[in-house]
Amino acid sequence: MSYAPFDDAAIGYWQLPTGRTNSICDVEGVRVGHVQNMQGNARTGVTALLPMADNIYANKLPAGCAVINGFGKSAGLVQVPELGEIETPIVFTNTLGVGIASQVLIERAIAENPQIGRNGSATVNPLVFECNDGRVNDIQAIGIDGDLVDAALDQCDTTFAQGTVGAGTGMCTFGFAGGLGSASRKVQIGEQTYTLGSFVLSNFGQRSNIRVFGQNPQKFTDQTPDSPDAGSIIIVMATDLPLDSLQLSRLSLRAAAALGRLGSHYGHHSGDVALAFSTQNARKLNGDDIVVQQRLSDRHADKVFLAGVEATENAILNALWHSEPHEGYDGSLLPSWRDFYERG
Repeated sequence: MSYAPFDDAAIGYWQLPTGRTNSICDVEGVRVGHVQNMQGNARTGVTALLPMADNIYANKLPAGCAVINGFGKSAGLVQVPELGEIETPIVFTNTLGVGIASQVLIERAIAENPQIGRNGSATVNPLVFECNDGRVNDIQAIGIDGDLVDAALDQCDTTFAQGTVGAGTGMCTFGFAGGLGSASRKVQIGEQTYTLGSFVLSNFGQRSNIRVFGQNPQKFTDQTPDSPDAGSIIIVMATDLPLDSLQLSRLSLRAAAALGRLGSHYGHHSGDVALAFSTQNARKLNGDDIVVQQRLSDRHADKVFLAGVEATENAILNALWHSEPHEGYDGSLLPSWRDFYERG
């Protein structure tokens, strides 16, 4: 799909270079997979993100998170800032599918690690994020089952579709069809180049407030009814920078700056949550008693924060760009942002 009008308008706006594919999968080891359900009144789906190729329960990754506005029902989030790590793949789905997705992650973790919960061993913390797709999906009918979650996990790859696919199928952003988006930025530390990628499930924003590359185009607001800043956004950032959990929590908080640059005020009904993890310094389940690890000096923090903000803002715009017009189960229609943008 052509990016020409979009890329031309961005000239001079971004400060940092993108990764090779401008997606979270530019961070080595990260993979993404989708499954969609369009049967009957369903307009929903599941998306899975694998942070690493290895058994993540046995090789826990450092992580941090930030709850920008807590109107959400995510699973597993409380333990992340407490222990500073993640130990399962990450699943995205609709609000009422969280329990089902959690169960699948638990069962898969036990199958790979039979000691979980037995003989004094710890249990497992499944990590599931959600947004409410009830504007176009008959969410009360659920539309999510274990087979869909398994399929999304099994289909994870380094290339993936964006827009109204997977968990993003029924999402709405600034009153347009929203969904899934991703972007990445390169960060230069001395002679070494690192990568930071962002992945969003975008379902937020008030149309009259939208900012695109710092501008508020009237063409987005004059011809269509306004929408409240509601619905939620989930932001997951991955990096190969050696960051600890505190640094990753601080990085997560900077996602709020990306939302503000796009015109959001984190509305009352919007569950805005960010998580960041590093693929470096995995903690082995039965590792050494004392562990010595490398950690990025905080004198480089601003470079990392800028990369997180730019990648997240870019990811949300990519979600809008790739999303298709979407008819809801009740006949309502979410228009395409790309159509408005290209109309000029």
